[in-house]
Order: sequence, then C-alpha cells, then structure tokens
Amino acid sequence: MIRAADLIERKRNGEQLSDEEIAELVVGFTRGDVPDYQMAAWCMAVYFKGLSGRETHALTDAMIRSGDTIDLSAALGRRVVDKHSTGGVGDKTSIAVGPIVAACGVPFGKMSGRGLGHTGGTLDKLESIPGYDVELGIDQFVQQVREIGLAIIGQTGDLVPADKRLYALRDVTATVDIAPLIASSIMSKKLAAGADAIVLDVKVGDGAFMKTLDDARVLAEQMVDIGRRAGREVVCLLTDMDQPLGATVGNALEIREAVETISGEGPQDFTELVLDACAHLLALSDLDIDLEEGRLRAERAMADGSARAAYERWIRAQGGDPSLAALPGANVVAEVRAPRSGVVTRLAALQVGIASLELGGGRRTKDDRIDHSVGVVCSVKRGQTVDAGQPLAEVHARDEESAARAVEAVVAAYEIGDDAPPEHCILLDVVA
Repeated sequence: MIRAADLIERKRNGEQLSDEEIAELVVGFTRGDVPDYQMAAWCMAVYFKGLSGRETHALTDAMIRSGDTIDLSAALGRRVVDKHSTGGVGDKTSIAVGPIVAACGVPFGKMSGRGLGHTGGTLDKLESIPGYDVELGIDQFVQQVREIGLAIIGQTGDLVPADKRLYALRDVTATVDIAPLIASSIMSKKLAAGADAIVLDVKVGDGAFMKTLDDARVLAEQMVDIGRRAGREVVCLLTDMDQPLGATVGNALEIREAVETISGEGPQDFTELVLDACAHLLALSDLDIDLEEGRLRAERAMADGSARAAYERWIRAQGGDPSLAALPGANVVAEVRAPRSGVVTRLAALQVGIASLELGGGRRTKDDRIDHSVGVVCSVKRGQTVDAGQPLAEVHARDEESAARAVEAVVAAYEIGDDAPPEHCILLDVVA
C-alpha cells in the first residue's frame, strides 16, 4: 500500500511518480482509503509542480479503470461522436450541437458534468427543464443513443467514479485550472463513454481556465495526445472567452438561447461556434464528408426545423418538457444601463460569471443548490455603440436585494470608450 503523504511530499518537491503509484492513489481515493484532504493536497502540489505527459496519461488511464467502460460503436454499429468544452461563461454549446448533429444522422452520446466555479455545467442547465433525467443507467444511455440518436447524461456511479469524486473536490479547493488535471478529467470521461471521434472546445481568455492562447494550446495538445494513445480522433477548437458566449448566462436562460439558436434565431457569435463544432463532428463521423459539407448540412438542419424536432425528441425521451414556456422564470428582472455614451471596448466574462454565481446560478461549495431561474442577459457586446442610459443587460434574480448587487457587478464588467476595439473572432485556432 502507498502512503498518500509520501506521494504528496514527492510531488510537492517536483518528483515524478510511477504509473503504479498514481494508479494506487486513484484507487485509494475512489474507495475512501485516501481522504479528501490528502487528495486536495496532492492536487495543489500538482498545481505548482505539474505532471509529465506520462503521468497525465497514467492518471487518465487509472481513472478510466476505476469503473466500467462503454463501447458505443460496437453497441450501435456506428461511429459515435462527442463534444466537450473546458468551461466558459454562457457556454451552452453542447445543448445546441447535439440536436443538430443527430438531425444530420450522426449518433451523439455525451456524459457531462456540473458547474465548476464561475463556469456553468451542462447538467445544471439541462436540469432547468422540468422532468429532465440526467441519471440514466448505461444500458438506457446506449438504448437512447441507438433509438433517438442523442443522449446527454451525468456520469454514472460505475463510469469513471474516481473522476466524479475528484471533479467535485477540485471545484471547492481552488485546483480547477490545472492543465493536466483538466486534460485527464475530460479525456477519462470521453474515452470511457465510448465515443470514436471527439471535438473539444478549449476556451481562452478572461472567463476561461486557460487565460492565454499559449496555455490553451498546451492543454489542447495534451488532450489530443491522450486521445491518440487511445486510438481516438480528437480535434480541439480554441475559442474566445474574453466576453460571455452569446447573450445569456444562467441555466434556464441558456437553455432558451440554445433552442432559439438551433431554430436559426441565435446570436451571431454563438451560432458561429455551434456551426464550427457541428462541421468538425460531421466531418469526423462515418458520413464521409468534409468540413464544408458538414457545415452546409448543419445549416440545413437548423433552417428546415429538423434540429428543433431532434431537440424535442431528445428532451421527451429523458422525461423533460421541451416547451420554452415550461422553463422557470426569475421573480425580479432589473435593467443594467450604460453610464455613458461610447463604444463597448470590454465585457469581462469573469465578472459576469461571478455575478450569475452570486445570484445563485452556480455553486460556492459542492453541496450548494442552484437556482435555475437566475442569471444575466447581455444584450450589448464588445464593439457595439451605446448611448448614455441605454440598456446594456438584464439581471434575473430571486429578490430585489440580490438584483441590485448584480446590477452593480454587471455595470462594472462593461468598459465603454471612444475607440472601437479590434474585431472579435470566436475561433482562435484548431489543434488536431
């Protein structure tokens, strides 16, 4: 048996751990022999000293082997695709991408996570939908992907249980934004869940865990490397997160915007990212088409209503009500107005994300309950011209007091100047 304290000390001192030591640490944590406080200390040591490529792969493999795995392609007789984001403010991309890809005839099976810090989680957003069940068993998951073409669920207790525990622990111990832990967490779920081809959206900027393009490339390269070692095709899109994605930040608000987007009525930046992700997924599928044709088919599915129909079939299959009228609404809606005239030169994603978190749209601790109705709607984005007193955003809150605090925070997130900022580009790079 390993002594966890020894591994913490050695990693703190910058030493490399063997594959066997990492595997034993993961096994011990999963079955409760290594307590949370020791695993948190090890994660903090990794934060400062990092993991080598070999250690990162060993951690990923150990987490996969902590539970069951699924072979979706064998179960369906088809090439199955998946998409994942490293987390951002207003990032509801998977909820729009899944129905579009399914409408194009490609199976989409995804196991997702909950919010980490100021970033929203796909499961939290989906639980805004009355009746939606995120806890399908593996057999149900496979059956739904086979019959409906689409399923998004939470990690089952039997699939990568080590990551499920570690994911929640990192959220409350300031050990989220560590490239090897992010890479191993994401890829352990993707590989165990059985997708053959994976598109990863690596966020870059103020509201992302990766603040610079160089750091994002490092993370992307680590995940591509892990995928290649496992015989999977992985493409990483490096995308902008210096401002919130789309207009909405908050669970039910983001569901509404995702549905509007697959119906062809979404904001430009979000629609562009959704189409980019769909094009890559369709090009990686067994349809034998290129990126250009993939994008054309995705655009067609949005325009002809088949993507919206796929969304409604999916939500009903998991027990939910797909009507937008069924989504919860906030008790208070307060306007955020421009303090001066000029051009919006900055809209700080992190500040908006924290404002939504403080409203109750996210978690401070892993046991916090989420208010799905609250959040922020940013109707004005970077580069737009405004007049003094013009509405910039709306705050959706549970009461007047929290609304007033959020209005102050969102006003501070906007910077208004006299000169237009550089042109905004959502897709910054592609690593494959």
